[in-house]
Amino acid sequence: MNIYEAIRNDHDIQRDLLDKLVDTSGDTKTRSDLFKALRKELTLHANAEERHFYKPLIPTDMMQDHARHGIAEHHEIDELIEALENTDMDSSAWLKVAKDLKEKVEHHLEDEEHTFFQLSGKVFDSNQKKELAIKYNNYMNSHR
Repeated sequence: MNIYEAIRNDHDIQRDLLDKLVDTSGDTKTRSDLFKALRKELTLHANAEERHFYKPLIPTDMMQDHARHGIAEHHEIDELIEALENTDMDSSAWLKVAKDLKEKVEHHLEDEEHTFFQLSGKVFDSNQKKELAIKYNNYMNSHR
């Protein structure tokens, strides 16, 4: 497995949780459980990705701005999660913020999968891609 496959596997988990979350209504256990699972998944993923994907790319001129942009998007996602935490789950505002979060996360995932991965693939050799996947997966597995 390489770093791209590892990250894409987690992107699929995030997409699934987001789809299920915006399909909920009211202050229910299902909505609460899905939100907690999504929040944990997004936080762990951002931490692992920043450590084991973005950080090794920052010293590369070609990738520096892209890595910083990805990190900035993680912070925007964090702000939306915080907004959800501070909004009543049974309000219509909660669902609107959840849909904004879904849109932001999906935009971020598309950026990574369709632009960032291709560009960074020119920076890492195949051994580095495998080693980064091991480190990334080890982090994710030890914190899940």
